[in-house]
Amino acid sequence: MATDYYAVLGVPRDASQDQIKKAFRRLARELHPDVNPDPKTQERFKEINAAYEVLSDPQKKQVYDLGGDPNAGPGGGGAGGFGAGFGNFSDIMDAFFGTASQRGPRSRTRRGQDAMIRLDVELSEAAFGTTKDIQVDTAVVCTTCSGEGAAPGTSAQTCDMCRGRGEVSQVTRSFLGQVMTSRPCPQCQGFGTVVPTPCPECAGDGRIRSRRTLTVKIPAGVDNGTRIQLAGEGEVGPGGGPAGDLYVEIHEVPHPVFQRRGDDMHCTVTIPMTAAALGTKVPLETLDGLEEIDIRPGTQSGQSVPLHQRGVTHLRGGGRGDLIVHVEVTTPTKLDPEQEELLRRLSKLRGEERPTGEFKPGQQGLFSRLKDAFNGR
Repeated sequence: MATDYYAVLGVPRDASQDQIKKAFRRLARELHPDVNPDPKTQERFKEINAAYEVLSDPQKKQVYDLGGDPNAGPGGGGAGGFGAGFGNFSDIMDAFFGTASQRGPRSRTRRGQDAMIRLDVELSEAAFGTTKDIQVDTAVVCTTCSGEGAAPGTSAQTCDMCRGRGEVSQVTRSFLGQVMTSRPCPQCQGFGTVVPTPCPECAGDGRIRSRRTLTVKIPAGVDNGTRIQLAGEGEVGPGGGPAGDLYVEIHEVPHPVFQRRGDDMHCTVTIPMTAAALGTKVPLETLDGLEEIDIRPGTQSGQSVPLHQRGVTHLRGGGRGDLIVHVEVTTPTKLDPEQEELLRRLSKLRGEERPTGEFKPGQQGLFSRLKDAFNGR
């Protein structure tokens, strides 16, 4: 035998296919004409290419090991031309970039996509948590073909163009000589099989659209933008593949009385100036029921009264936020003669201003009369 291909690649005669491929990649990186243009190196590169073409092909390797001519017969090209029979192009790419292209047919079964829907919740539901039923419209496994994609009584068949490999090869000429490249089979799109009679229900996709009802547990303390993950409740993948996840995004509906800031809630109560001066109790319907807000005498407009542990439940950890009641004091814009006279007498009695909430003798009774006069309007 004129050439010892095993010696050319530097591997023993009992070398495995993995050892042969690794040896070829190592030498190809060193001797490729683009890396080393020396003519002697180019000749050496042609030798390792010819050796790899034979030893990487089980049939040619068997003929070679028996002492025959592995390049004889139809399709057998010699190694006389530069780079002739360059082997599979992906092996060269793997030699330089260290990654092998994906080979073999690709699976018809793939994971489905994640899905997301928006769910409106009331403030009380966000504060204390709740359970809601939601309608979702997603892809589910086709019940007619069970995800196979073929009509009942039929099945997928091996592609006769690529013979199940999912790819076809083509030999082209370049400055390196003959280069073999592979591409997905155009007949089966790389699956290696074809479906002659697709399922009439899903048109061969293995999944259909369906509306389902799911029960979602809303934890206490959720806020706008909070997303709840429901694993495996998203879109079923092509070919009946595993489903993705479903994300439920919370949207809190604005409340007519309370404004939420984090886990605290805020609201405003409006009282007349007489009530602010004398003090009063204001009923307020909170998330926990009816409560009376104690307005101390002399309260000024803009002051606030905190109600602790009356806000939203903390999403992580125990306890709740607070309810902050802001007081707004109104001043009358029109006075009748009696009201005006009472205010003038009060102003005269007060003289120099004292701290808020303190009255000189006689002022308390006059303010009470003033209050009655305003309430009687």
